[in-house]
Amino acid sequence: MRFMMFMYPQLEEQDWNPTAEAVAAMGRYNEELRKAGMLLSLDGLHPPSEGGVVSFDGDGKASVTDGPFAEAKEVVGGYWLIQARSKEEALEWASRVPAGNCRVEVRRVFEMEDFPQDVQDAVSENFGG
Repeated sequence: MRFMMFMYPQLEEQDWNPTAEAVAAMGRYNEELRKAGMLLSLDGLHPPSEGGVVSFDGDGKASVTDGPFAEAKEVVGGYWLIQARSKEEALEWASRVPAGNCRVEVRRVFEMEDFPQDVQDAVSENFGG
């Protein structure tokens, strides 16, 4: 099973850039994930002021809002995509993240077999998958 682990830093934007010590600790953690054969992908994200949000109304009309955003604590600061045997294993790895003042959300990624057959058929027909 694949899981996304989203990091939500609980800090002000001026504190967004990590220290060298924090980067080294995160590097060691990421290497542990890699050695365990669990790490599929990871990235850190720039602060909200460098981003934007595209919102859609009920008619599908898009509107764009540039960052920063009022609730920066609800903005993803980075993510990992991991392969785990269970939600419990994914949560155990998330509890090892070497970070202070943040929260890490763990969510299972949909696999094609999670969908009913008609949905699988539609994906196959339209996307060749």
